[in-house]
Amino acid sequence: MSNFAFNNPAFQQQDPRNVASYPGASQGTYAPPPAPGAAAGTASFQHAGMDAAANAQLEGMYSAPPAGAIETDRMTVEDTIWKTAGLFGILLVTAVLGWVWTASSFMNTGRAEMTPWIVGALGGFVLAMVITFTSRKKVRPALIWAYAAFEGLFVGAISAFFEIIWPGVVIQATLATIAVVGVTLALFASGKVRASAKMTKIVMIAMFGYLAFSVLNLILMWTGVLPGDQAFGLYSAEIAGIPLGLIIGVLVVFMAAYSLVMDFDQIQQGVRNGAPRKYGWLGAFGIMVTVVWLYVEILRILAILRGND
Repeated sequence: MSNFAFNNPAFQQQDPRNVASYPGASQGTYAPPPAPGAAAGTASFQHAGMDAAANAQLEGMYSAPPAGAIETDRMTVEDTIWKTAGLFGILLVTAVLGWVWTASSFMNTGRAEMTPWIVGALGGFVLAMVITFTSRKKVRPALIWAYAAFEGLFVGAISAFFEIIWPGVVIQATLATIAVVGVTLALFASGKVRASAKMTKIVMIAMFGYLAFSVLNLILMWTGVLPGDQAFGLYSAEIAGIPLGLIIGVLVVFMAAYSLVMDFDQIQQGVRNGAPRKYGWLGAFGIMVTVVWLYVEILRILAILRGND
């Protein structure tokens, strides 16, 4: 019931009653509580020894440097943030390539080259499916880096295409995306917004409905059922003078923002579960999937608004 990137036991809530979930259980260090009826003298001796050990442990904790993801080989929020930043760095590099490729083809031939758009979209989709269905057995960072590269090619190409038709729309979409992500993160960090089971079900149902709408829209455009002057197909239809694409776009932006909340929540759950450090790559991958989806939807909303000016 969330971003498919997080369909892994590492991000699922664990049952505290399960002995295997206790720290050290996998190493055989977990022991049941002592049986009642121990001698009072023995109990006092053990209590004094435990106090001394606890004090020594506290002194060691305060004197030792804090352990991070590298030292513990465990997933942390900070390490996931750095991995996310690295993936977006790769995306930006290939986005420049996709932008230049598309823009130069338009300048030379008068038509925008669709190759980087198609290659990026198909390559990103295939890799996303491979990453999702193989992550339960093994996390492969190289595939996630490749996904970021293909996704950047797609984002750069589609951005250049929209910019050619509606100059200035890309910077507007970029700023709007940053604003939505920033506000969502701030609300989540403050504890004012959290994912709930009921809202998650509603959003997931809406997502499936939107997916069906998008597929139908593509089929009608490819088969020529929709007029050729409707660049967005069904999105160009109007309800009471308001473009249907604008109404749907606002709802989709809300769904994408809520998906970010679910992503943040599941990353925190992975940290609480003590997931291995490598699962931070899946967390970063999930955030990238959602943010790219959010950017494309905002880009489409702005293009529809500019097209009706």
